Amino acid sequence: MRHQRASGILLHPTSLPGRFGIGDIGPVAKKFVDFLTETGQHWWQMLPLGPTGNSNSPYQSHSSFAGNPLLISPDEMVDDGLLDASELPDTPTHENPDHRVDFDAVAQVKEGLFRLAFSRFDSSTDPNYGFFVTKEADWLDDFALFMALKHEHQGRAWFDWEPELATRQPEALAAAREALDEEVRYYRFVQYVFSRQWQSLRDLCRTRNIELIGDLPIYVAEDSADVWSRPELFHLDSYGHPTVVAGVPPDLFSPEFGQRWGNPIYRWEAHQAEDYAWWNARIKAMINQVDLVRLDHFRGFEAYWEVPASSPTAAVGKWVEGPGASLLASLRAHLGRLPLVAEDLGVITDKVRKLRDDFGLPGMKILQFGFGPDPVDEEHLPHRHIPHCVVYTGTHDNDTTVGWYYQSPGGTAQTAEQITEERDFVRRYVGSNDEPIHRAFNRLAFSSVADTVILPLQDILGLGSTARMNVPGVATGHWGWRFEFSQLTPEVRTHLAELTALYGRWNGELPDSLNRTHGTIPANPLVS
Repeated sequence: MRHQRASGILLHPTSLPGRFGIGDIGPVAKKFVDFLTETGQHWWQMLPLGPTGNSNSPYQSHSSFAGNPLLISPDEMVDDGLLDASELPDTPTHENPDHRVDFDAVAQVKEGLFRLAFSRFDSSTDPNYGFFVTKEADWLDDFALFMALKHEHQGRAWFDWEPELATRQPEALAAAREALDEEVRYYRFVQYVFSRQWQSLRDLCRTRNIELIGDLPIYVAEDSADVWSRPELFHLDSYGHPTVVAGVPPDLFSPEFGQRWGNPIYRWEAHQAEDYAWWNARIKAMINQVDLVRLDHFRGFEAYWEVPASSPTAAVGKWVEGPGASLLASLRAHLGRLPLVAEDLGVITDKVRKLRDDFGLPGMKILQFGFGPDPVDEEHLPHRHIPHCVVYTGTHDNDTTVGWYYQSPGGTAQTAEQITEERDFVRRYVGSNDEPIHRAFNRLAFSSVADTVILPLQDILGLGSTARMNVPGVATGHWGWRFEFSQLTPEVRTHLAELTALYGRWNGELPDSLNRTHGTIPANPLVS
């Protein structure tokens, strides 16, 4: 699939402002859509939208199909008549000086509001609820029971439940559904509210010609409804624990130990035997939510790094052949098209590139990667780009561009000399010492021949490492960054709008003030 020449922003909804201690998909998200419209953007990219577990990572979700309740807007629940305005907190909830998300505190406050709304919700008066429950039953029934059982077991993982529940004995499941009927209905209700609010946001985006890019992790969490409901699709022992787990060998992010993600690995032969039915359902559910899907760790579909579950790091492991063309052919046959972006980063071989290209998927280019010592890194530099790709200054796993450029040797695999050489290369490449580094990188990205450019909002704002979203291989302390709308100053908006117009990426009719002969900011020092 080729896309029009356009640009967009990478921002997870949790990073939005708002008085509930976390961003959500209600009025604050719609205000952000106004910003995207004003600056001519076509894409809004997000991280995975599923309900998060103990690590708060969007990539460790309790379900591949459900929505994250923390993203539900209480304000919009008021508008929909599910809550009364007087029932919402009067003051900002659990805000801290740096505005980062306190996930546990937010969850406690929001769950109280959800349970209050559920206590008086009459499903018989809302025909849309019945339609939703019936339409989504294939995943919703198992997920709601899974969450009800987790609640009953004080949050313990499913493999620590009674054996008859962990192994899904029919009699035990039937008894649990009857005993926990109200709790099961509560979790269905929460998913209904999420779906309703998400559809409202997506409808607004469609009126503005703004498309959404979702993110699909290649693996699922061990403690998830996905694994509990379909254990035969994963390499598990008789107790429900993985025998092998996912990860990557030592790399740029973790040069000594690699990254041990710990997710169970698929029994690909079992998936193939059912013509990848679970995968087809998973992708279909995603493209019912978003317009384009970033397929995380694409190289794992060609070959993946398998780590023995007993190994404490990913340094010990082996490459194992993945499903490859068999899976993608099945998806194309069932879905009719492949609205996918291949996250083709890391150890990429000719076989991985061939798999990507045989199915016409755009790959990713990361400007920060282009200045490394390995000649292969040059493919990330603009003079090596191709139209059919998606260019980023950095992703959620990278430091911000400002943080990356001004990093010190401590905590990095590079020596001080290597960092100095790399930064000298950067400045010679961008051609000036006058323009702030984040703006120079933004300009490089927008000027690329790539059809699609996505900038993290942190790089538009020129923020340092404290605004970083994630550090791969570090288990805690991440995902909590948020911004304030006051940071989207007129200067920031003008900078983004002018770049978008100047490099032919404007979404819709171009304003006269941004045509080829009129500028709204001083001449770029790179060309003055």
